[in-house]
Amino acid sequence: MSVIRDIDKGKGEIIRVEISEFKGNKYLNLRVWYTDSEGEYKPTQKGIAIPVGLYSEVKDAILAAENSLS
Repeated sequence: MSVIRDIDKGKGEIIRVEISEFKGNKYLNLRVWYTDSEGEYKPTQKGIAIPVGLYSEVKDAILAAENSLS
């Protein structure tokens, strides 16, 4: 796995953006991580793993959403 960025979500949580691999396939993984009692980050089930082949379509949708928010 290759961590691209950790985004502070507050209350001991981050959104981790990373490139991951599962069964030989690469994914853009966006997942919420929490801080455990020992101060270590642990992944939650909250998130999405986007197959590389869908990245452009998802990126276009996010840019469209950004334009709608402006």
